Amino acid sequence: MILPNKATRPTMYFIGVTTGKSSIMKLFPEWATILGLEGAEIKGIDIGIHADPEEYRKVVEFIRDDELSMGALVTTHKIDLYDAAKDLFDELDPYATMFGELSSISKENGKLIGHAKDPITSGMSMEAFVPQGFWEQHGGELFVMGAGGSAIAICSALLEEKHGKDIPSRIVVTNRSEPRLKEIERIVRTLRPDVKADFYLTPGAEDNDKAMSGVKPNSLIVNATGLGKDRPGSPLTDTAVFPKKSLVWELNYRGELDFMKQAFIAAEGSELTVEDGWIYFLHGWTQVIAEVFHLDMTTDRFEQIARLSALTR
Repeated sequence: MILPNKATRPTMYFIGVTTGKSSIMKLFPEWATILGLEGAEIKGIDIGIHADPEEYRKVVEFIRDDELSMGALVTTHKIDLYDAAKDLFDELDPYATMFGELSSISKENGKLIGHAKDPITSGMSMEAFVPQGFWEQHGGELFVMGAGGSAIAICSALLEEKHGKDIPSRIVVTNRSEPRLKEIERIVRTLRPDVKADFYLTPGAEDNDKAMSGVKPNSLIVNATGLGKDRPGSPLTDTAVFPKKSLVWELNYRGELDFMKQAFIAAEGSELTVEDGWIYFLHGWTQVIAEVFHLDMTTDRFEQIARLSALTR
């Protein structure tokens, strides 16, 4: 990890793993024009997965202490950064403290503020492709591979009390390591103890195949592992059988997207609807940019950004 130099103009950071490959590096200057942020810039800070806690602290301290460093969006490291540096923040929003993760760093009136935006942005994203009444009509389940911040956010968004009976009939979460799996289990059971939920330790792709084999038709299948973007591969084998008539959500929008390729191969025979992570990317970034620069992200502004961004895909 290499810390950036002192900012010479209003600067937002992208804390990730392979930030230079992200579309945001090309899109941000164009978005800035729409948002009235001419002169602002974005810089990436690449940190290895599950890095030493001191690296996360150094990044947070740099942003806190540098006047023209306005804030940051965090991917991949949301939980690790929270665990390592939560004491450095003056304010943390309720989602951040409840879920133990941070996706947004901003500053206001001399205070360093941390937000967990994913429960909001994942909900917005699912509204774009999950039909209203889908769960209540079909009785399907949510099957999420991965137990990081995005998986927690998706479970949270779908289980909100406001949805009434229109929620998954069962939550199934798999992960290759036990600590994160235990944490998401704690959160889901705290949020909705009335909803049936199962949590499986799946160190290999064949274990995910087995877990998915018990999922009902008309479900939502999600790759929240990061595999296919920052790391190669898929959480499933090529012989995995998707539940019929299901929605399949690949949270990645760039990289090899092996999971998405598997879903497309299975789509015709199993009547699948396959979505990538592009709309999640747009909502995730626009919500954090609005927080960092204290903007109102209106529907009109978002639609302008979405139209412009579609031309660069």
